[in-house]
Amino acid sequence: MLRSESLFGKRETSSTNSPFSSAGNSVSSSTGGNVTSVNKPNQYPSSVSSTSGSAPAASEETGSKLTVGPNIKVKGEIEDCDTLVVEGKVQATINCRVVQIAERGAFKGSAEIDLAEIRGEFDGDLTVRQKLVIYASGKVTGKIRYGKLVIEEGGQLAGDLQVGGGHEQKDLLQKTA
Repeated sequence: MLRSESLFGKRETSSTNSPFSSAGNSVSSSTGGNVTSVNKPNQYPSSVSSTSGSAPAASEETGSKLTVGPNIKVKGEIEDCDTLVVEGKVQATINCRVVQIAERGAFKGSAEIDLAEIRGEFDGDLTVRQKLVIYASGKVTGKIRYGKLVIEEGGQLAGDLQVGGGHEQKDLLQKTA
């Protein structure tokens, strides 16, 4: 009998004759870091693997991460998210550390973030405290505030632009007061 931890933190026993156990597929869970991983060699890239091992899982390194997959639409507020990855459509107000918009991803709304990597579309109020990176396929429109700006050839930026993504403006106001 093999013992494994289930998704809900309970211990389960399974035998090798179980229809749910196979040599090619494995599922593991770690309730300490709330990390669940699936390892299916034919379906997932090698970066998705079991959490048992010496290397920490990717989500443990980056903190809380929300991925809005392709063909998914999300509306509302997103809070307490370290990294937001947009592959679908998001219409929201967010305050995150990092936002990554994929080539087919689109974001509409308001965002206050430290680092933005735009390969898709952003439309709205964007405040990037540190660095805004717009790749060749990226398009950013609206009211944009940024600390540093990098635009790859072909990237588009239009709207009300201002240098100073938050920290710089606050520091300047404190020095003059």
